[in-house]
Parts: sequence; C-alpha cells; structure tokens
Amino acid sequence: MTDEEHVLVAVVAHNSADVLPGLLASLPEGMAGVPWQTVVVDNASDDDSVDVVRRLAPEARVVVTGRNGGYSAGINAAVDAGGPHTAVLVLNPDVRLDPGCVPRLLAALREPGVGIAVPRLRDAGGVRIDSLRREPTLTRAVADAVVGAERAGRLGRLGEVVTDPEAYAADTDTDWAEGSTQLISAECWTRVGAWDESYFLYSEEADFDLRARDAGLAVRYVPDAGAVHLEGGSAGSPRLWPLLVVNRVRLFRRRRGWLWAVPFWAVMVLREASRACLGRRTSRAALRALLDPIRMREPAGPAWLR
Repeated sequence: MTDEEHVLVAVVAHNSADVLPGLLASLPEGMAGVPWQTVVVDNASDDDSVDVVRRLAPEARVVVTGRNGGYSAGINAAVDAGGPHTAVLVLNPDVRLDPGCVPRLLAALREPGVGIAVPRLRDAGGVRIDSLRREPTLTRAVADAVVGAERAGRLGRLGEVVTDPEAYAADTDTDWAEGSTQLISAECWTRVGAWDESYFLYSEEADFDLRARDAGLAVRYVPDAGAVHLEGGSAGSPRLWPLLVVNRVRLFRRRRGWLWAVPFWAVMVLREASRACLGRRTSRAALRALLDPIRMREPAGPAWLR
C-alpha cells in the first residue's frame, strides 16, 4: 500500500436495511488500514436503509436520489458525490468483506495493465460462487442452451460461466466478473467512463468490464482476497429473470451488431422455451419478454420489477 492510495467505497442500496449492517461491519477489517470513504446511494428505498447507514456509519456520505435509477446510476452517483480517490470499490449491500480483502485487491491493481480487481466470492453457506465470465458469443449461447451453463463452463472455453474449480485456484485474468464486488482503478474509470445506466440491472458489469478490456485494461481475479455475497436469487424470480435475459441480448447487440444479435436472440428464445416446457415460471416470463417487441425496445427500469 502507498501513502497516496485512497478508496471510494460505492454502495447502492434499495430496501437494503436488513443487509447493510453486515456490510458496514465488515468494512474496517476488509479495508485493513487502507484509507477509505463510504458513499451509500439510496435508490428510493421504502424501508429505513438511510437511517441504518446514518446510525451505524455516521461518517459515511448518504446520497438520496429520490428514484430507483438502477445499479449503474447508483454507482455513478456515488463516484460523483465522493472525494478524491485512487480506486473505486463497488459493493452490493449484501456483500461481507473478508479481513484484508481490499489491500490484496489493491496490490493487483498496481500490476501494469490491470484496471479492475475482483475477489474470490462465497455464498452464505461458504460455497464458492462461480463469478468469472467469458465474453458472450453465439457459440457459448448455444452450448448453454444445449448442455447447460455449468457443464459448458467445464468444457475448455466453451461456456460463458467459468465453472471449472481449477480456474479459481490462482490469479488469472477474466473477460468480466460478477459485479457485486469490484475494485476499479481511477485510471480505468477515466479511460472507460461511467457505468451504462440503460441496463438498470444485470449486464452493466459485463458492459463495463468488457469496455475496460477494449481500453487495454485487464480484469484480474485474486483468490487470496475473499468476500461473501449473499445473492438476491434472480434465477428464481419471475420479475428479475426476464430482465437478466433481455439485457444479455441487449449487451450482445451493442457489442456485435444486429446481424449477430438476431441468431443470439433466437437461441435465447429456444433456451427459455425449452425450460418453460419443463414448467419453469421464470423461463415462461423471460420468453414472454423476449417475444414482446415493446419489452425488447423499451429502456430497462423499475417497471420491470412490478
């Protein structure tokens, strides 16, 4: 750690009163002596999230947006409201940092060409989360649809989700990583720009990380840095899963263009249709969204959560 390093901790809250205490309690040991400033952006919570932060972390800056602008909008608002910093630590409110997590991530950011550092994540039961990802391609979408994401992820580089346990054993660079816990250098933020707010939820971290790679900066996975992510369970939510699936198509279209996006969309339709036939309510909801021209065109937003 250098004397000049200072981390801005950006937390986006929405009805997060029950999980914020655990995150705030983990910060001192997780930062382990690294100077930091916490900025919590509240996206129109209906609970007492703001009061929880002001009571438990009175030194934190709280930004009340008055609207639910989504994850990216909250991150951008936190950075705009924060003071000078050398890195931004993006955190979901349901993350708990292990002791010494951030100094280890900072060490990775000092390596030439590294713009983002991410830790080894575990769920509430201590099981490793498959948090590393490869760039979406048509081939990977087909593999996911045919054999499933977990199995495809074990077959070389065929899957988008990296599921091979050996891939999580050592430091490695990845195309993008799950967005609950990411340490981003100030240089990376300057070169890449703000997070894209049009996604609202899901795929925004993929977009940002892939743009960092486009700018010549790597996403470094650091297994010696650890954190727990309690996770929100989008795969089981008929409201959240459609947004996740549609945003996958949006991301692919923006990066590859319409010519490749049409067959990618068709694969997503077939994937969700096959699972809907097995009785999955989430896939039925996703299929309706994929086949709805208005849903596919309209910006993502709070209406998706109703």
